[in-house]
Amino acid sequence: MTAAHSRSPVRGAVFALTGALLFGINGSVAKVVIGAGITPEQITFLRSLSAALISGAVLLFTARVHFRLSAREIGYFALLGVLGVAIIQWLYAVAIARLPVGVALLIEYTAVVLVALAAWLIFKERVHQRLWIAIAAVIVGLAVVAQVWDSQLNALGVIAAFGAAIAYAFYFLAGERGVARRPAMAVAFWSTLFAALTWALFSQWWNIDPSLLVTRVSLTGALSDAVVPVWVPLAWVLTLGSFAPFVLSFAALRHLSATAVGILASAEVLFAFVVAWLWLGETLAAIQIAGAGLVLAGIVIAQTARDTKHATVESAADPAEVP
Repeated sequence: MTAAHSRSPVRGAVFALTGALLFGINGSVAKVVIGAGITPEQITFLRSLSAALISGAVLLFTARVHFRLSAREIGYFALLGVLGVAIIQWLYAVAIARLPVGVALLIEYTAVVLVALAAWLIFKERVHQRLWIAIAAVIVGLAVVAQVWDSQLNALGVIAAFGAAIAYAFYFLAGERGVARRPAMAVAFWSTLFAALTWALFSQWWNIDPSLLVTRVSLTGALSDAVVPVWVPLAWVLTLGSFAPFVLSFAALRHLSATAVGILASAEVLFAFVVAWLWLGETLAAIQIAGAGLVLAGIVIAQTARDTKHATVESAADPAEVP
C-alpha cells in the first residue's frame, strides 16, 4: 500500500467521508445515552476503554513490538492520553449535553485554527497569509452562530466546547509527532489506554447500575416511537461511533495527504447538523446556518495554511483521528 501506484484518492475520500459520517451520527447517539443516565465522565471512560481494547487487540496480532516503550515514550503517551484524548472526549460529552450537537462540533473544530497558530508561534513553522482570513471567518461565523447579541446558548456548554477545541489542538500537534515515530495504531492504543486509566479513577464507572443497560429508552425526536435497551445506543458509541471512524481515518491517510483528509473530515460538522436536525429536531435560524458556513470555510482555509514543506515534522495525523 505504500507504493505510489497503490494509492487511490477516490478510496481515500470514501474512507474519510464515511468516518466523518459515523462521527457526525455519534453525537446524537451519545445524547441518548447521556439522557438515559450515563454521565459524560462515564461515557468518556467507556469510549476510551473500548478504543484501547480494540486497538490493543489489533496490535497483538499484527505488531506486538509496539507494546514495548521507553520511559520517555511512556511520559509522552501519558501526556497525550490525559491532556488530549481524555479531556477532549469528556469536554465534548459535556458540551453536547448542553448544546445542539452541530454547534458543539462547530466550536470544537476551531482547533484547526489553533493548530495553525501554534505551529506558527511555538514551532516556528511557516504559514500562509490566508490563515488570518481563516481566523476572521471563524470568529465572525461563531459570533453569528452563537448570536452573541442575543445568545441563549448554555454558557457552560460553550466553555466546554472551546475547552475541547484547545485539547483537540494539543492532540493534533502532539499526535502528528507521535505517529512520526510509531504506527498510528500504536499511538491510538497507548493514548486511549492512558485516557481510560485516567477516567477509571474519576468517572465513578462503578456506580453504573448494570440494570440500566437493559432499561428500555426512547431514541427521542423523530425516533421517539423506537424504544430500545440502553446497551444498543451505547454499543454504537463504543464501536461505530468511536473505533470504526478512527480506523477509517487511518485508512484514508494511506491514500490522501493529512491536509486532504482533514478537509474532508470537517464534513463531520455538516453531517452532525443534518442528523441532529432530522433526528433530534435541533434547528438553527437562517442567519446561524450562514454563520456555520462561514466557520466551515474558515476551517478549510486554515487546514491549508500550514506550509508542510517547512514543517518540523511531516504531518501523519489529523483531527479526524480523534477517537
